[in-house]
Amino acid sequence: MESHQESLLPGATRALAEFAANVEFDAIPHEVLARMKTSFLDSVGCCLFGATLPWTQHVQSMIEEEGARPVASIFGSGRKTSVAGAVLVNATAGHAFELDDIHKESIVHAGSIAVPVVVALGERAGGVSGRTLLTAMTTGYEIGTRVGNAATMGLFFRGFHPQGTSGAFVAAAAAARMLNLDAAHTQHALGIVGSQAGGLMAAQEGAMVKRFHSGRAAQSGVYSAFLAQRDFTGISDVLEAGYGGYLSSYSDKPNAQRLTDGLGTVWETGKVGYKPHACVTSIHSALDAFGYLLKAHQLKPEDVAEVDIGMSPMTYTHCAWEYKAQGVTAAQMNLFYGIAVIAFDGKAFVAQYAENRLAEPRILDFIKRIHARVDHEIEAMGPAYRHAARVKVTMRDGRSFEHEILNRRGSPENPLSHEDVEYKFRNVVESCLPAHDIDRVVALVDKLDTMDNMAELIALLAAPRQP
Repeated sequence: MESHQESLLPGATRALAEFAANVEFDAIPHEVLARMKTSFLDSVGCCLFGATLPWTQHVQSMIEEEGARPVASIFGSGRKTSVAGAVLVNATAGHAFELDDIHKESIVHAGSIAVPVVVALGERAGGVSGRTLLTAMTTGYEIGTRVGNAATMGLFFRGFHPQGTSGAFVAAAAAARMLNLDAAHTQHALGIVGSQAGGLMAAQEGAMVKRFHSGRAAQSGVYSAFLAQRDFTGISDVLEAGYGGYLSSYSDKPNAQRLTDGLGTVWETGKVGYKPHACVTSIHSALDAFGYLLKAHQLKPEDVAEVDIGMSPMTYTHCAWEYKAQGVTAAQMNLFYGIAVIAFDGKAFVAQYAENRLAEPRILDFIKRIHARVDHEIEAMGPAYRHAARVKVTMRDGRSFEHEILNRRGSPENPLSHEDVEYKFRNVVESCLPAHDIDRVVALVDKLDTMDNMAELIALLAAPRQP
């Protein structure tokens, strides 16, 4: 039966599958590989810390109770389960504390999905080189971010979470590459995973399930690749189908050309950025602009009369909803809470999102002095500036100060260095890895592209965390 609606870009799914099946390590640009090594370090830090959190532990206990053939490690536990079970837990952990990497245009956190997938499949296979892992990881990033680019913010405004939807394609492509599937089988893997994409943005307002979207995307990608390997078929034009395809169903404003624009010459993977704050990316510019004003003018929170923040419509919808102390997820997704902790602590990292901080009276009081609005000049700049912010602080004595940040720290335009990410990694995992193991993980990741066997690194990630 033929679709009664015209294809958005005939042959797009096939083109991406052919690219994914034929990516070779030596064809990946040096700067992209360097970015992937940084992303690997950043992602395993997110996973190791995320594994200590209650929502991840709920998922882990469920998987352990089910029981499965022990071939892949659950990070930080010393225990193994199936590949599908391991990635469900580890990718949930990777997205468990809003620390994972971000590709700006696609709004996909690819690392928390791709790294658990390639590590689990590499461990199951045994004797896998770092080059193999980096190649598959890059493949997952490239395909998944292109899918997210093509879905545009139309997917987000419809209420879907890009991590659970477009992120599923990260996992399927990475898994297919790890299994050495040919182009036809990879196309079926993509065609299968498209039917598994899911995740609703209402989860950001207090539910643990937002973290689970990442785990399910990873697991769905693994299952899709395993099924394709067994000649199970998927939707051959899953991305571009005019009726019931991924883009036509999930986005009201898809841009299918973004699936294949510059494929093989422009590497979306190289555009991934990193988070300096443990919260939603969209508010980072506002946090940094406000922090700059506090420091530059030595402002004290008790002297602040009002904080006015102008932002894009996307950030306003995403993050400027009324704050209620209803859990860590909600605090990490909320502009007002983030600004308030910057006022008192000067940072928004792990300690600022502890349960005992969420209803702190001075934070709730400061939130009453914060005003958020859509800045129409920022809106007119277009989607590339959706994270931009203009902050004005008015003091009780009548003085006022203003600062704007158009490109957030950690974005491709204003990047964090590898050294910045290593500093972040060390701080994130200091509570769950001994100092000598932290040093060893950093050293091993640094030579990932020359390692013939990943066994030592996987063992460090898998080892039971210190009390």
